[in-house]
Amino acid sequence: MIVLDAVGAGALPDAALYGDEGSDTLGNVARAVGGLDLPHLEALGLGNVEPLEGCPPQPGAPAVAGRLVSRSKGKDTTTGHWELMGVVTATAFPTYPHGFPFDVIDPFMNRTGRGVLGNRPASGTEIIQELGEEHQRTGKWIVYTSADSVFQIAAHEETIPLEELYEGCRVARELLTGKHAVGRVIARPFRGEPGNYERTPNRHDFSLEPRRPNYLSLVRDTGAKVVGVGKISDIFAGCDIDESYPTKSNVEGINRIVSLLQELDEGLVFVNLVETDMLWGHRNDPVNFHRCLQDFDRRLPDVLEALRPGDLLIVTSDHGCDPTTPSTDHSREHALLLAYAAGRNANGRIHEGEFADVGATVNAWLGGKAPPRGIPGQPVLDP
Repeated sequence: MIVLDAVGAGALPDAALYGDEGSDTLGNVARAVGGLDLPHLEALGLGNVEPLEGCPPQPGAPAVAGRLVSRSKGKDTTTGHWELMGVVTATAFPTYPHGFPFDVIDPFMNRTGRGVLGNRPASGTEIIQELGEEHQRTGKWIVYTSADSVFQIAAHEETIPLEELYEGCRVARELLTGKHAVGRVIARPFRGEPGNYERTPNRHDFSLEPRRPNYLSLVRDTGAKVVGVGKISDIFAGCDIDESYPTKSNVEGINRIVSLLQELDEGLVFVNLVETDMLWGHRNDPVNFHRCLQDFDRRLPDVLEALRPGDLLIVTSDHGCDPTTPSTDHSREHALLLAYAAGRNANGRIHEGEFADVGATVNAWLGGKAPPRGIPGQPVLDP
C-alpha cells in the first residue's frame, strides 16, 4: 500500500468550507505542465481516476481506479492516513491561526529551558531564513504552525543537538493534550548559514495514538506483520507497526518497497512517499511536483515485477496540496485509488467509495475478521 502524499484527485464536496474550492492537485498539475507524462501509471489506470490532460482513460486497465471521499474533518496527514485505516476524525484537530496561547508556550519554555521565537503560522522554509540567525545567536526554539493541526519546532543542528530537539518535541507532545491535542508535533532540523539555511532529512513526527480497533490492528490480529516505510510509524505513533524503515527520500522508499516485496512472504507493507507534499506541493512548484511523480512512475515497473501471484498493490493518497493555487497549505480533496491484484485484470472497473475502503480491502485480502460496528469501509477487491 503506497500513499503518494498530497496527490489529491479533485476538491471534495465540502472543500469550500476549507477555502479549497477548485483545488485539484492531479488535474491542475496536468494542466500546468501541458499534460502528464506518466506512462506506467497511465497503463495501470490513472486516467480512469479523473479526467487528466496527457493521461487518457484506459477502458481495459488492469487496476480498479477511482476517487475516495473523506468522512473526517480535516485535510492533514494524520487525518488522511488514519481514515485510510478506518479511523474517522469526527472533530477536527485544533489549529492555531494566531499562534499558540501562553498556557501552551510558557510550560514548553519552562520544561525545555529555552525561549521561543516565531509562534505563528508560517512557511517552514521561510521562517528559518527569517529567524535562523537570531535562533543561532540566542538558542531559542523556532516554533510555528500552519493551516494543519501541527506544533512545529525548528532548530539548527549545530545550535541544538538533534536529540535535544527530539526531546523538546516529546515535551511538547506531553503538553499538547485535551483541547490542545494537535495531530502532530514535528521536529524540523535545519543547517547552513544565514541567508542560506536548508532543512535536513532528520525530520521526526510525534503523533497522537489512533483509536483501536482499526484496520491495522485487525490485520495484526490475523498474525500478519505490518511494516511501515517512510513516516508511517510516526503517523500512527508506532501503534500496530511491527517494523519501521524511516527514509530520507522517495528513492530510498521505493528501493525499500522492492526489497521488502522480495524478502517478505506475507503481511502488509505500508508506505508513505512524502516528496510530492514536502518538497513541491507546499512550495507551489507544479513542474517539480510532476517530475517527482515521474520519478515514481519510472520505478513502478520494478514494484510490479516484484509482486508475486496473489499480491495486492494499492496506490492512494491522503489529501491534496495543489501547487497551482495561491495557498501553500494542504487542500481538501478526494484520495486517488489504484488497486491491482497481480495476475488479475480489473478490466477498467471504477470504484467510487471512501478513504476507509483502502483499509477494508487490505484487511479482507490478508484474511482479517469483519470490522466491528463503527469502523467504515468496504473492500474494493475480493481475495
